[in-house]
Amino acid sequence: MTVYTTQWVLVLVSSIILYFISPLSKTAAEFFQGNRRERAPNTVFLTSSLVISWLFAKSITNAANLGQSFGLVGGVAYAGYYLSFIVAGFVIVQLRNKGGYRSIHHFLESKFGRMAVVVFTFLIIIRLYNEIWSNTIVIGTYFGETGTFSYYAAIVVFTLLTLAYTLKGGMGSSIMTDVIQMALFIVLLGVIMGFILPEQGGTIQPFISSGTWDMGHGLDLLLVAVIQCFSYPFHDPVLTDRGFISDTKTTLKSFLWAGALGAACIIFFSFVGIFARLQGLEGEAPVAAAKYFGAPMLLLMNLIMVTSASSTLDSSLASFSKLISIDLSRSPIPKVSTGRLAMIALTLLGTIPVFFDPTILSATTISGTVVLGLAPVFLFWSKEVPRIAFHLSVVGGLLIGGILSFSTLPDFLIFTEGKYASLLSVNIITSTYCFSVYLISILFNKKPHE
Repeated sequence: MTVYTTQWVLVLVSSIILYFISPLSKTAAEFFQGNRRERAPNTVFLTSSLVISWLFAKSITNAANLGQSFGLVGGVAYAGYYLSFIVAGFVIVQLRNKGGYRSIHHFLESKFGRMAVVVFTFLIIIRLYNEIWSNTIVIGTYFGETGTFSYYAAIVVFTLLTLAYTLKGGMGSSIMTDVIQMALFIVLLGVIMGFILPEQGGTIQPFISSGTWDMGHGLDLLLVAVIQCFSYPFHDPVLTDRGFISDTKTTLKSFLWAGALGAACIIFFSFVGIFARLQGLEGEAPVAAAKYFGAPMLLLMNLIMVTSASSTLDSSLASFSKLISIDLSRSPIPKVSTGRLAMIALTLLGTIPVFFDPTILSATTISGTVVLGLAPVFLFWSKEVPRIAFHLSVVGGLLIGGILSFSTLPDFLIFTEGKYASLLSVNIITSTYCFSVYLISILFNKKPHE
C-alpha cells in the first residue's frame, strides 16, 4: 500500500470511527450543551475539549513554521495566545457568579442592547467562517500541491466526513470526540518527539537554546499575542460556549489547566520546526520534517493534523449551531433541526475560500487585531457605561484595526524592528484607542445604565 493510499485510509477510518462513537443527540440539551443524562461535562472532559479545540491544524502548523523561522522564541510567541484561556476563565466565571449571565450574548444584550449583539455576532461569524477553510487547507497540503485535484478532494471529503458525525450529536459529539482526540494528539506528539530528539543527541538543549530573544527575531509576535489575549478569546464561541455548560468551579479549573496544557503542546510542536531549522530544511516545517524521516513520520504527521483539524471543525460547527438556534433565536424552545441546517450552511460557505489560496496565519493575526475593542468591554464588564461605549470601542476598533492592518504605516509609527513590527504597532495603536474611548465613557457617564 502506498503512502498516498494509506493517508486516505487514515482519514476515512478515523472519521468513520468518530461517527460511530459519537452519541446521537435527541434533545436540545444534548445537542447544544453536550449534557448526557442531565450531567454536565466534568473537569477532564471540559479541559480536553478546550485544549484540543484550540490545537487547530493551522495552529500547530503555524507553531512549527514559527519555530523554523525563529527557534524557541517562535513557539513561545504562538503559545502566548493560550493566555486567552486564563483571561476568559476568570472573566466568564465572574460574569456567571456576580452578574448571573447565562451566555456572552445574554451579557451583551442586557448591558448594551440588541444592536451590540448584532455587531458581536458579525465578529464571531467571521471567526467561525475562518475556522473552516483555515484548518481544512492544512489537510489538503498532505495530499497534493495547492490547486491539484488530490488537494481539493482531500479537503472536501474530510470536511464532509467531519460534518457527518457532528450532525449526529452536535456539542455532545464534539465533547465526546474531543477527549479521544486529545489523548490521541498527546500520544502522536510523544511519538513525533521520539523521532526528532534522537537526531539532536537525545536532548532538548539544542531546541531550548535556539533563536534570539529580541524584537527582530519573533519577540514582537509574543507581544502581539499578549495584547490580543485580552480580547481574542471573547470572539471565539468555541471557547466561550464551554464556559457556560459546567459549574463555575469546574469551569475555572478547566480553563486554567487548558491554558497550561495548550501552551505546552504548542511549544513542543514548535520543536518540529526547530528541528527543520537545525537541519536546514526548507518549505512548510511539518511537511519538511515528515519527508526527512520518510513514510512513517509523514503518516504520523498526517494523522495528528486530521485529529486537530476535525476537533476544531466539529467545535466550530457546534458553536455556530448554538449561535443560530439559541443565541440569536427568539424561540423559547431551540430546535435541533435548525441547528443541523446551520451546520450544513456554515460548512458550504466556509469551504469556498479554499479555492482562492488564502494564507493560514492571517486567519489568526488579522482576526485578533480587528476585535481588540472587546478587551475593555469584558475587562470592565461591571462598570456602568452608556451603550454607545460598546460601539465606540468595538466598531471603532474594528475599523481602525482593519484599515491599519491593510495599510503601510509610516516609519514614526513603527515602534520596533522585526517581521511583525508593523502588526505590533497596529495592535498598540488600536488598543490605545479602544481603552481610551471606553475609559472616557466610564469617566463621563453621568446617567446610570438602565
